[in-house]
Amino acid sequence: MVHSKVVIIGSGPAAHTAAIYLSRAELEPVLYEGMLANGTAAGGQLTTTTDVENFPGFPDGVGGQELMEKMRKQSERFGTEVITETISKLDLSQRPFKMWTEWNDAPGSEPVRTADAVIIATGANARRLNLPGEETYWQNGISACAVCDGAVPIFRNKPLYVIGGGDSAAEEAMFLAKYGSTVTVLVRRDKLRASKVMADRLLAHPKCVVRFNTVATEVIGENKPNGLMTHLRVKDTTSGQEEIVDANGLFYAVGHDPANALVKEQLKLDEDGYIVTQPGTSYTSIEGVFACGDVQDKRYRQAITSAGTGCVAALDAEKFIAEGGESHASL
Repeated sequence: MVHSKVVIIGSGPAAHTAAIYLSRAELEPVLYEGMLANGTAAGGQLTTTTDVENFPGFPDGVGGQELMEKMRKQSERFGTEVITETISKLDLSQRPFKMWTEWNDAPGSEPVRTADAVIIATGANARRLNLPGEETYWQNGISACAVCDGAVPIFRNKPLYVIGGGDSAAEEAMFLAKYGSTVTVLVRRDKLRASKVMADRLLAHPKCVVRFNTVATEVIGENKPNGLMTHLRVKDTTSGQEEIVDANGLFYAVGHDPANALVKEQLKLDEDGYIVTQPGTSYTSIEGVFACGDVQDKRYRQAITSAGTGCVAALDAEKFIAEGGESHASL
């Protein structure tokens, strides 16, 4: 069993920003990046994104995979130990905290590592609909983040579609209206779940159309490597009638699932499963455990905001360790 001052669990911008700050503070952080943890490659959701055009410092944009590789190299440059294993069990009942990996979590086995402080940066995954054609055209027309991808040239002045009926769907549709020729929102039910204010704004928007009682059933596009989405098959749920419509973009706004399996029985979570942190900090309901990135941020979910909260978590953890493990969190 090996002991560390601080362990970071995660592999995205939040995790690596925390690692960079902690390693520069000479706290010798250990980062478990996982081996396809939660079905996502090390680097998190950005590894499924092509061009990132809104991360500061890259005026010409940067590939999502490339950005995460640069962050990983920077973490290692300053001394972070990056381990490509998945933490499968975590005991936060007392300090030092204990953790096990997938390779040694049999009942009665000893933990692989203990730590004075733990930073949870496990992220969240956008819910997918598993439509026929989804895998083929993911990031070639299909996205789960309008703010991230809406300004990409392939969507400019093209017919776009959004799936969802809540506030997020309304916000994404109106954001996309700045770029697309038209934006159609597909709503499974006969009414929007969005708040009245957001629903009224969406319905009144000159470039947005809402189709109630309608679902998407298939994504269609160019039949070639890296071919783009060109059409969408939709179905009227009342009549059963199907049609194929022109569509160069499809945006899912059906929610995210925070990767909280390690802590859901131990830390305080909100009604949607996100880790609750003390406002303005990364403190969780357990002293010495800090959370950052999309696992505790259900509003913004951007690479840059994740990096910012990773910085906060590192500074909070550094202060916690410097004070001998005394926290002032209150949740």
